Amino acid sequence: MRKLISVLLCSIMLTSVASAQKPAGISGDLIIFHAGSLSVPMKEIKAEFNKIYPKVNVLMEPAGSVECARKITDLKKPCDIMASSDYSVIDKMLVPAYADWNIKFAANEMCIVYADKAKYKDQINEKNWFDILMKQDVAFGRADPNSDPCGYRSVMCIQLAETYYKKPGLAKQMLAKDLNYIRPKEVDLIGVLESNNIDYIFLYRSNAVQHNLKYLVLPDQVNLKNSKYADVYKNAVVDIKGKKPGETDQVKGEPMIYGVTMIKDAPNREAALAFLEFMLSKDKGMKIMEKDGQPSVIPMEEKNYSAVPDRLKPFVKKP
Repeated sequence: MRKLISVLLCSIMLTSVASAQKPAGISGDLIIFHAGSLSVPMKEIKAEFNKIYPKVNVLMEPAGSVECARKITDLKKPCDIMASSDYSVIDKMLVPAYADWNIKFAANEMCIVYADKAKYKDQINEKNWFDILMKQDVAFGRADPNSDPCGYRSVMCIQLAETYYKKPGLAKQMLAKDLNYIRPKEVDLIGVLESNNIDYIFLYRSNAVQHNLKYLVLPDQVNLKNSKYADVYKNAVVDIKGKKPGETDQVKGEPMIYGVTMIKDAPNREAALAFLEFMLSKDKGMKIMEKDGQPSVIPMEEKNYSAVPDRLKPFVKKP
């Protein structure tokens, strides 16, 4: 009898331990709006997250970051998490009405990506890329500044190049060329490039790495990568469409930092917190980000530190 009781007790204890190790009741749809440049790492993070939380149906909608924010503010679409390629989009468009905090998590840089059959690809370099792109038999593309941070960052690169290379009028001339190759978000340009219908595109370096594309590295004074040149970057200014018809917002250049937040009325808060904790962890989601060419900047200061959920506080600093 004692032996039987011992066996039963061991069985109960093992069952309890196994139950404790399983995710507790997290299930349902999890809606994530994210920047197009995050598509590759987010799919990989989703796959790993679902190994732990198989009952969570992660629904991802990639788009330009500004467009993602407008889905929340203007279209009132339900959303749990928004990840932006420019943290300031969250600060300006979502905080405080739609979100309470903003966690900065990754960096990036602008580069010039070129097709396999791009004209002058064997001649282009850090010193002449703007001359190559301005040739009449060359076509280059960029994202729409009004819907995607990659779009206004492309404009900023061109503005910064005018100053860095001492080429008065360069920005105006380049921005008036190849307007038919502007697309809503940066990843839309990749297919056009790979089909050799276009020679060059302005793109995030991470996208080039993720898609095994050839690219030209730009000087740090132009590529929006290096915090050392923050005072240089802020001289680049772009006007984009505002929240209301006829209004414009001004965006100033700064080092590229991605941000993520949970929406105040998130339909599935528990799943959202679990996903964010997984995504921001160094040995989980951020390991994937690093592999895909987007280095971690965790932890950085968050002005609304006190509003950040306790389980996410390890990923931010007090101001």
